[in-house]
Amino acid sequence: MIQIADKTFELFIDRHEIETIVTDLAHQISNDLRDKDLILCPVLSGSFIFATDLVRALDFDPEISFVKYGSYVGTQSSGTVQEMLGFPDIVKGRNILIVEDIIESGTSMKTMLNRLAEKHPASVKVCTLMHKPNRLQCNVQMDYIGRCIPDAFIVGYGFDYNGHGRTYPDIYSLVSETNNLV
Repeated sequence: MIQIADKTFELFIDRHEIETIVTDLAHQISNDLRDKDLILCPVLSGSFIFATDLVRALDFDPEISFVKYGSYVGTQSSGTVQEMLGFPDIVKGRNILIVEDIIESGTSMKTMLNRLAEKHPASVKVCTLMHKPNRLQCNVQMDYIGRCIPDAFIVGYGFDYNGHGRTYPDIYSLVSETNNLV
């Protein structure tokens, strides 16, 4: 159990399982995209740890360009997606892999895909470490999914609660007052 501000979290996915998930994703991506002129676009801030481990596990050297979109306040999405750092013009005519920490409702990813389409890339693929299928509200493409999870609020390995908890090497889920995941 860990405590972050006013919330208690319990171990959900340990670092060894995370490493296996990342290695499996890197193998799939390497097989599919190693011969492409690829730009890997990690979505800040949540995916930075995942993206670092993923790119190190690839068997090729993609170009990297960070983007930043966000919608979370506390433990809930605000429903409004903010673009803080958009896709650069160099994506035009290039193959793009968006690297996201989690896809829940799909709203942020749909917004990113629409903005990216305006830049006319050659192709777009999406990789997400975690996916909450029960929360999906938008039909968005997901080419590489590390793990589907229940509707639990998580921290660690890049995931945060109000900016804290990102640096834990394991992933923890929120414990409610009755010790159930929420």
